[in-house]
Amino acid sequence: MRRKPGNNYRTTVSSELAETLLQEGWKKMDLHVHSSCSYDVPPARAMHPAVLFEKAKAKGLDYVTFTDHDTVEAYDLLGWDREGLIPGVEIAIKDSENIGHTLHVNVFELDSEEFGELEAIANQEHDFKSFIRYLRTHDLPHVYNHPFWFALGDKPNLLAVSELIKQFPVVEYNIQDVMEKNLITVALARKYGKGLVATTDSHAGGMGSVYTLAKGDTFREFFDNIKRGRSHMVVEGETWEHMTKELNAWVELVFSLDRQDRKEMDFSTNARTFDRAVGFFARERLREFPRLNHTTMRFFQNFSRSGLPAYMYIRAEKSMVSRIEKVVNLTA
Repeated sequence: MRRKPGNNYRTTVSSELAETLLQEGWKKMDLHVHSSCSYDVPPARAMHPAVLFEKAKAKGLDYVTFTDHDTVEAYDLLGWDREGLIPGVEIAIKDSENIGHTLHVNVFELDSEEFGELEAIANQEHDFKSFIRYLRTHDLPHVYNHPFWFALGDKPNLLAVSELIKQFPVVEYNIQDVMEKNLITVALARKYGKGLVATTDSHAGGMGSVYTLAKGDTFREFFDNIKRGRSHMVVEGETWEHMTKELNAWVELVFSLDRQDRKEMDFSTNARTFDRAVGFFARERLREFPRLNHTTMRFFQNFSRSGLPAYMYIRAEKSMVSRIEKVVNLTA
């Protein structure tokens, strides 16, 4: 396995060592976070970008970003030049002719004009080559998100993923995805000399429970060190633990909404059966009956705390993991 000189492949460190590194001047960031500006996040006050920004700073994140789905509204609300805030977005692009399935790409340090041009390439041209060429030409930091996650209804082109990883400077270890997928991603990143970031991909305010460490007095220096492998990921706890916390927080957010907001809900987690059950009850007239609303919320919270929804999701993904392993082994 070839590795680029200088790359540090001790990818994860303990939280104790992370604290030591932070005291030595390393910086801490969660590079994949969603706010209420994303279509799939409950529009609760607790998820407003301003509230989340303060929460992120209180958790010790040196750089804060909101990578909402195909929107930069968070920066219109907060201001594009706020200190410590890094403009970012998660853009979905589906190049049916050359790839087949949908990719999610985080892009950073862009402005509203660059966002508009990238969205046009993604939604009108559907051309991945033009998309990646634009990112390189404009020198925009970018990350290949959850390479082995696939949108509902997509037909995964597993053979394409390894080739796609080659096109990106950095790939993501996403704590919302199953560990086996993340470990395959790490192996491919090592094989092709790519940087790695650990992210929460939180849709319920849980940013910073895993994070990436690197040196850098600016975000650009921070990201460049990640690209060169001069970084560490702090990932403690199993996927089901993180997912269970996320689901529990998500349930509380959903049941705190007023009736009108619930009617307009279009948000979900990876545990789709659980989502449908919560969505069904949350759309009923429970808000008019506070005690019943509270009881229903507690039921779903207790159910999520049991770990069963997370377990069901992880179990459902096992067949995909087996397919991925076969394809990766064939192309290794």
